[in-house]
Amino acid sequence: MKTIITKIIYFSIVIAAISGLINSATALTVGFIFTLIFKNPFKTYSHKAIHYFLKISVIGLGFGMFLKETIQTGKDGLSLTFFSIVLTVSLGLILAKFLKMDLKLGHLITSGTSICGGSAIAAIAPVIKANGKIISISLGVVFLLNSVALFLFPALGHWLGLSQSQFGLWCAIAIHDTSSVVGAALDYGDQALKIATTVKLSRTLWIIPLSVLSMFIFKTKGEKIKIPYFIILFICAILINSYHILPSFATTNIVLYSKRLLVLTLFIVGTTISIKDLKTTGSKPIILAFALWVFISVFSLVYILHMS
Repeated sequence: MKTIITKIIYFSIVIAAISGLINSATALTVGFIFTLIFKNPFKTYSHKAIHYFLKISVIGLGFGMFLKETIQTGKDGLSLTFFSIVLTVSLGLILAKFLKMDLKLGHLITSGTSICGGSAIAAIAPVIKANGKIISISLGVVFLLNSVALFLFPALGHWLGLSQSQFGLWCAIAIHDTSSVVGAALDYGDQALKIATTVKLSRTLWIIPLSVLSMFIFKTKGEKIKIPYFIILFICAILINSYHILPSFATTNIVLYSKRLLVLTLFIVGTTISIKDLKTTGSKPIILAFALWVFISVFSLVYILHMS
């Protein structure tokens, strides 16, 4: 009986998210509280759902963008993306050695912080032959900071008086995971959302050179490098919208439900956050991740304000 009630509550929240009744921050909070009170009835499927729902929602957002402005946004964020990744990866390697922590764990946390959170960790882990425990700790720490960022960044953006374009660029660089980047920008405004999504996805492509670098650092051979192919579908969606292949009412609805699917994804992300798992990580991974997060946040903010 308890399981049935839990499932009813779970699907009620799912319906609320798809219906647009809750925003991204609320969805994440509700997901976390739900797991504290109830046992997640779909825990086995949660990570797969996040993986696919996030990609589908990001591709759907492409139907609200135009090719010319997307290319310009990518160009505007290119130099900041490059410098932030190079500096963050370098600092991460130095801090991991200074903290005397497992170098593979330090590298995964650095990869997740510098590029795109869980996606980068999932891509780099097999390249450096990281074990399951190291992967879990890395994901747990990065997801924790993502959750904080989803609430903190919009508030800081308004307090600092950042424009939508400034905020979109800032959260794309300083927030790790794509779900939290898009979630934070979603609550800030449509222009912020478009810029954040474009810059974050162009940033995701840096997984490829980082994977190659990781092979040299850890002297691994013969491992396949994961290429984020869904970005190609995102570009196809932009092209379809730019050349008006679909009627406007269709693309408008695709974008609308993509945003709502993202909110649902954040609810599921919330259900995967475990206090027990975070307690077992120890202090060093959190210190490393937090230090890198502060660095990339401050560096990118100063760069953006100076550039403006």
